[in-house]
Amino acid sequence: METPLRLEEITIRNQLRPGDIGYIIHMHGILYQAEYDYGIEFESYVAKGLHEFIEQYDPQRDQVWVCQHLDRMIGFMLLMHRGENSAQLRFFILQREYRGIGLGNKLMDEFMRCLVNNNYHHAFLWTTHEQEAAAHLYRKAGFTMTQEKNSTAFGKPLTEQRYDLHLKV
Repeated sequence: METPLRLEEITIRNQLRPGDIGYIIHMHGILYQAEYDYGIEFESYVAKGLHEFIEQYDPQRDQVWVCQHLDRMIGFMLLMHRGENSAQLRFFILQREYRGIGLGNKLMDEFMRCLVNNNYHHAFLWTTHEQEAAAHLYRKAGFTMTQEKNSTAFGKPLTEQRYDLHLKV
């Protein structure tokens, strides 16, 4: 019988290292194809978004959370500044076997703390209708769905959803 994973076994670092970007793209491509049948278009979308993040990275305003277990990346999320007082949550991903242990909640708590500590007034994210567990986390943190649009951007028909959060200042 396998020993169940515990949240305490996961380390989270806040700096990118060489090789991380490629692995994050790879992880998204493999996982989203296996779980949701997304095409190569999704992997390209992630690559472009990560390139944009690196190009405009500001250590005073942006943040990454790289989740590791036994020196292997098992999850990722980033906060990307958008204008003066707004931030975007992007590329939130957890390998299947690391879901349900509280890691998603921990990452959302850290994201929310980062928003407050950096005086952001607003945050948003885009997801799809298929990401029900993630949407539950977003709503629990106070995000509200504000927009839906039909799309084939990831190689199949789906509904993209935008969630927004307005912080009290």
